[in-house]
Amino acid sequence: MARDYAARCPVSPVRSTWLVVAAVLLTAQDIGAQKVRVDDELEAYPTESVELHCQFVDGGGRTKLTQVSWIWEPVDGQRDNIAVYHPTYGQSFPNLFFKDRVVFLHNSLENPSIRISNLRMADAGRYTCEYATYPSGNEQGTTTLIMLAKPKNTANEVTVQAGTKSVVVAECVAAEGKPAATIKWLTSLGGNHSTSTTNGPDGTVTVRSSYRLVPTPADNGREVTCMVEQRTQERPWARTVRLSVEYPPSVSIEGYDNNWYVGRSDAMLVCVANSNPEPTTVTWTTASGSLPETVVVDGNKLMVRKVNDAVNTTFTCEVKNKHGASRHQITTIVIERRQITSGASTGGVIGGILGVIALICLIITIVYFIRKRQEDGEGPPKHKPPPPVKAGSSTEMLNKPSGPPTATETESLNPGEVYYEPTGGEPVTNLDDESTGTLNGGAPPVLDNSAKYDNINERKDHAADGHHGNDLDSSNQPPPANISRGESFVSPAMYV
Repeated sequence: MARDYAARCPVSPVRSTWLVVAAVLLTAQDIGAQKVRVDDELEAYPTESVELHCQFVDGGGRTKLTQVSWIWEPVDGQRDNIAVYHPTYGQSFPNLFFKDRVVFLHNSLENPSIRISNLRMADAGRYTCEYATYPSGNEQGTTTLIMLAKPKNTANEVTVQAGTKSVVVAECVAAEGKPAATIKWLTSLGGNHSTSTTNGPDGTVTVRSSYRLVPTPADNGREVTCMVEQRTQERPWARTVRLSVEYPPSVSIEGYDNNWYVGRSDAMLVCVANSNPEPTTVTWTTASGSLPETVVVDGNKLMVRKVNDAVNTTFTCEVKNKHGASRHQITTIVIERRQITSGASTGGVIGGILGVIALICLIITIVYFIRKRQEDGEGPPKHKPPPPVKAGSSTEMLNKPSGPPTATETESLNPGEVYYEPTGGEPVTNLDDESTGTLNGGAPPVLDNSAKYDNINERKDHAADGHHGNDLDSSNQPPPANISRGESFVSPAMYV
C-alpha cells in the first residue's frame, strides 16, 4: 500500500532540495553542539611534563555539570580513568600507573585541565575529557598525546682481517628513537650497507646499519661517515670512523747505496715493515746464518761499525705479527775504494753557475745589437757609389777625337767622368747624378784641385814640389783607397 502511495505521490524536486538543506543544518547544529574544548594533538618527550587542557562551553547556561573524568586509552590497551573530579566528593586518581604524576590545574568543573609530569614513552595514547551532564547526558573531547624520543646515536669501526670476502667493517646505530631514524653512509669506498629495525616495549625503535666491503690492506685507515636523520634532531647527526683492517707484514730493506768501501764506518741497513698490527719481532740474518762481528743490530736497523770482507754477503730481515711473517733480503758488495758521486748540492751549484753565465751572455748580446742599431741609424748611407774612372786611363778617352765633346757626348757621360779640351783648357766633370745633382749617392760634391791653377803646367809643377821630386806620372796617380765593402766614400781628385 505504501508503494502505491509513493507511486501516486512522487517527491517533487523542490521538496528534495529542502530535505537536503535540512539535513545539512542538522549536521552543522550537531557539530556546533560540541561543548568540550580540548587540544587535538600534543607532542612531548620522556621525563618532561605536559598539560592537557579541557573546558566546557555552554552558551545558554541550561546544562548542569555533574562530574568530569579523564580517560586514558593507550596505543595498545584498554580505556581507564586516570583522574576524576566531583564538586562534592573532590578529586580522585584511580590508576596507579599515573599515581603522583597527575594533578588538576583548576579545582573547577568548567576547566578541569590536568598536568602529567615525568612522562614515559608508554604514556602515549588518547586522553578523553568526559563530562556527565543533565539533561543532555555525557559530553567529551579527545586529545592525542604523541611521545617523541631522541635517538642515541653511535658509530664505530669493526676490526677485520684482509681477505677476499665481504664483511662488516663499520656499524651505525640510532637506538630508542621515536619515530624511527634514517641512517645513511657517506664514503667513496665501493661497499654496500644493510639496515635493520627493532621495536622496543615502550614504543621506541632502534635502527642499526652495517657497512660491508671486501677488506684489503689499502683500506686500513680509510674513512666512512654515518649520518642519522630523525624528527627530533635539529640537524642531521654525523660521525666519521676510520676502518681497521689487519694484515700480515710486507717487508723491504733500505739504506744500501752501492758504495760500501773498505773501512767505511757509517754503513747502515733499515728493515721497513708495513703491517697491522705492528710487528712483534724483527730478525736479521745472513746467508751463513750468523751476523759478522762488525755488525750491530738495533731493532729494525743493522749498523756496520767498519766495512770489511765479512759484510760482503746477503742480509735477510724477517718480520712477524699475529697474522703471519714476511722476509726480504739484499746482497751487499764491498769495494776497495770509495766512489765519488756528485750530490744534489753540487749539481745545484753547477746549474746556478751555468745559469749566470747564460744570463750574462744574453745581456751582452742585447747591448751589442742595440748599439749596432744606433750606429747604423746615425752613420752615412751604406750603399756604395759607382767607382771613379781615372782620367786618361780610359780607352774611350784616348780614342776620342780631338776637340770638345758634342752635346750628345756630354749627355752620355756617366757621373764622375772627366774629360779635357784639346787646347789645354779647364777639365769638364760630370757631377750630376741623373737629374738630382748629387754625387756619390748623396755626398756633397768634391771640388777638383784643377780649379786653383790656370793651366795644366802649373798643376804639374805643384805636384812635383809637393811630392819631393817624384816624377809626374807617379804624382798623377791617386792614393790607393782602403775602403771596405759597404762603406761610403768620396773619391779624391784625379790628375792626368
